[in-house]
Amino acid sequence: MSRMSRLLALTVMVVLAGCGKPEFSDAEKKTIASLALSALPPLKPDTTNRFADVPAAAALGSTLFFDTGMSRDGTVSCSTCHKIDRQFQDDLPQAVGVGRTNRRTMPLAGVAHDPWFFWDGRRDSLWAQALTPLENPLEQAGNRAAVAHYIKARFGERYERIFGLLPDLSNVPANASPLGTDAEKAAWNAMPDQQAEDVNRVFANIGKAIAAFERSIAPPQTRFDRFAAALATGAPPQGDDAFSAEEIQGLKLFIGKANCVTCHNGPRFTDNSFHNTGVPPIKDLPPDRGRIDAVAQVEADPFNCLGAFRDGDAGACGELRFMVKGGPELIRAYKTPSLRGAATRPPYMHAGQFLSLDEVLAHYSKAPASVEGTSEVHPLQLSDRERAALVAFLKTLAE
Repeated sequence: MSRMSRLLALTVMVVLAGCGKPEFSDAEKKTIASLALSALPPLKPDTTNRFADVPAAAALGSTLFFDTGMSRDGTVSCSTCHKIDRQFQDDLPQAVGVGRTNRRTMPLAGVAHDPWFFWDGRRDSLWAQALTPLENPLEQAGNRAAVAHYIKARFGERYERIFGLLPDLSNVPANASPLGTDAEKAAWNAMPDQQAEDVNRVFANIGKAIAAFERSIAPPQTRFDRFAAALATGAPPQGDDAFSAEEIQGLKLFIGKANCVTCHNGPRFTDNSFHNTGVPPIKDLPPDRGRIDAVAQVEADPFNCLGAFRDGDAGACGELRFMVKGGPELIRAYKTPSLRGAATRPPYMHAGQFLSLDEVLAHYSKAPASVEGTSEVHPLQLSDRERAALVAFLKTLAE
């Protein structure tokens, strides 16, 4: 037996205890159990959207999710970037709609559990998030007046069965929005207040329907979840559910030395918060300062939780009322992405900066300084073998 083979055999003997049973401390077992999908709590009702769990609203939302008719050129839908066969993302470093954006498309599984949306959290509800790409000039590039007209013409009967009678849109301009082109802004500003409110109400309800559909997208169980379930019962995982010595080492590193679990915690492997981890900017993309610039955007959004289009009372608006509004920790801070399925959806980070998980881990191992603000990451000095073990573990979250 070669020296390398003897070392590998010794590693296996150290990591595994009798009968192939993984050896974890009680504290490690508790952490592992907290990461399992079985620990994911039931989805809370969205009291800001009384249609969130209405099947007819979800059905309309599903139709609209795949409908290109609300985009400026009739070619782009939500599903253009959120592809149903690719974990509702697109495998691109930056999303491409009518134009190329400056951020990576995020997957949607379990997204309804989030308190903030987009990489920077510039929207505070799933339905407010769903509205934003409709008018983004680089995504669907539409405008809310045109969307309202389109809904009335094509889906009017379905809309009214769910949301009630549509307003009279006969005098509403074909194209108008407080965002968009100068002509669209001028048309919007010329509209009477009641007419603008009517259009906004229809627009908000479209977001609520799409959100009702997106609430149904749940993360699937993985090898890790089956392994964690067996570990919790004290029975050694069997067959494909058993972890290799390398995968066990990766799991131990993930919850231990590598400190990944500090931010990637809970059943979705995210703390739903924002962190500066020193990820470099992409050359030739517009400046992107992350969370620090998103605070003003979410406060100014007329569709936020404190706005007129929220269902229910303001008791649901705690996140918005008490959010951190300033401080150096928000500069170039981005939302922690879920790691479920991540091994099969490169590239990585908010603008696709890294092409592989190994590049991600190499970044965290070295922990370079941030170009602005202060990175929270400290050098881990992971060896090549440790990085490989972490990658092996992360793959169990996608199998």
